[in-house]
Amino acid sequence: MTERLPAAALGAERLGERATLVQFSSAFCQPCRATRRILREVSGMVDGVEHIEIDAEGRLELVRRLGIERTPTVLVLDADGRIVRRAAGQPRRADVIAALGHAVA
Repeated sequence: MTERLPAAALGAERLGERATLVQFSSAFCQPCRATRRILREVSGMVDGVEHIEIDAEGRLELVRRLGIERTPTVLVLDADGRIVRRAAGQPRRADVIAALGHAVA
């Protein structure tokens, strides 16, 4: 069974009703800024989807537990907080939308 990530573990008030886009970033990461823009845009387009950004340097225990090796890394969670997709590097908008399809199916 896949590990569930509750909102509290991510430092958020709530997960999305349908899916959650979790972004691990670092302060001087240029691709992280573009990723933030893409994820905010997509989460704004799709009802029930939330975007949560996590400072990787400030949450090292969580980063190690999840095996995050670089920023940006994006996790796509389903409504129950299970990881259904994972990608490192700056994603394309089309890829994020496709990954959401797996989360809300």
